[in-house]
Parts: sequence; structure tokens; C-alpha cells
Amino acid sequence: MKWQLVFDPLFRVPFANGLLLAATVPLLGAYVRLRDEWLASLGIAQVTAAGGVVGMLLGLHPIPGALGAAGLAAGAKGLFRRSGNDVFVLFLLLGWSVALLGAANSAQGEEVSHALLDGQLYFTGPSHLLAAALLTAAVAVLLPLLSRRLLLERFFPDYFAVGGAKVWGLNLTFDLLVAFAVAVTAQSVGVMAAFALVFLPPWAAFAGAAGWRRALLRVGGLSVAAYVAAFAAAILLNQPFGPVLVASLLVASIPRALALRH
Repeated sequence: MKWQLVFDPLFRVPFANGLLLAATVPLLGAYVRLRDEWLASLGIAQVTAAGGVVGMLLGLHPIPGALGAAGLAAGAKGLFRRSGNDVFVLFLLLGWSVALLGAANSAQGEEVSHALLDGQLYFTGPSHLLAAALLTAAVAVLLPLLSRRLLLERFFPDYFAVGGAKVWGLNLTFDLLVAFAVAVTAQSVGVMAAFALVFLPPWAAFAGAAGWRRALLRVGGLSVAAYVAAFAAAILLNQPFGPVLVASLLVASIPRALALRH
């Protein structure tokens, strides 16, 4: 009987929503890890949560508030003009404090903060699916255009310096794309699950990949497989989706990463 729930039409939109995110977001995570900015997803996700709560306090829907906060965070990162994770630690601490203070001063804010923590994929609807589809389209169009320049900037930083080219536009475009992805994902599967999607599949795939394209294929395959398993397990066990997805990604990633390192 419980297995029938997995295929219930009620869950078709949530499943499609999560599947698009699981196939798309980890690919961005591969470039985030390449740039040594793996904490970006967690920092921006916390800012996203804060934006959603503040939006509720201002009488707005959480999604516009979350997207606005994520965009501001991506723009602010560019002002620091440095890579690494220290900027995202500041975002993490700021977002955490604002989200909790906002939740403490609004009954709805507390409900939103719990949803962002636990993940609410099974309660997502057409608006979330539309956002996931727009994200997928943006990644499909922009990532092939950005990929070569991102790789050159990471492995041959003097390439742009010698040619006199400025990379602020490249970095801002990529940062905005990551911010949009994390904001949409956190609204559907929760803050920590969004971080896990960005961090764990690339971490496991990078351990033994023979090339960049092969690494991206491993990232996508591992993420989608873990997502499908988590979707079914959360329904059958009647558990919140976010923690189950994180556990599924851990189970899929850790043994593979350890095996490939030996």
C-alpha cells in the first residue's frame, strides 16, 4: 500500500521539481568546488532563509524575499574581490541570526524557518516547479558559455591578466547563477539539503575522475540516484524529505569517495 503512494499523482509535481534540482544544482557545485568556494551554498542558503522570513514579516511571499536576499548576497560577494570561503562564513552567520530573530518575532516566520530546515518538497507546487525549470534552462544556456572561462581562471589565472581582460562580469554572472540555484533549492528541499547537493556529489566524483566531463557525469548520476532513493524512502518511512536526502547523499558519496582514494 505504501509503495502506491510513491507513484501517486499527488507527488508528480514535487518529484519533477526535485529531479530537476538534483540534476542541475550539483553541476554548479562542481564549479563551486573547483573555485574553492564550497561553503557558498550554505552561506547563501542561510541568507535565503533570512530573506524568506523577512519577506514574511513585510507581508511578501517567502520566494521573492529569498531570491532578493540571494541576489544581494551574490552582489555583495563581488565587492570583496576575493575567492575562498571566508565571505560565505559571514553570510552564514548573518543569515542565521536574522532568520532566527525574524522567526522569533513572527508566528509565520517560525513556520517558514522550520520548512527551510526540514525541507518541504512534498508540499511544493507549480510555482516551485516553474522556478526549478527556469533554473535548469538558465544553467543549460549559461554554464556551457561560462565553463571554459571558469576553468581558465582557476588553472591559468595569468591568461586573463596578460590579455587585460576583466573577470568581474564572469564572476558576477556565476555568483548570481549559484545564488538563484541555492535560493530555489532551499525553498524546496531545505537549507542543509541544498548545501549537501552542492557539496557531496562533487566531493565524491572528484576523487577519481579522469577528466572534467567525466567528473560532471559522475556528479549528475550520483545526485539523481541518491535523490530518487531519498524520495521513495521519505514517503515510505513518513519522514521529512530534507534529512532523508542528506542521508541518502552521504550513503552514496562517502563509500565512493573512499574507494576511489585507494
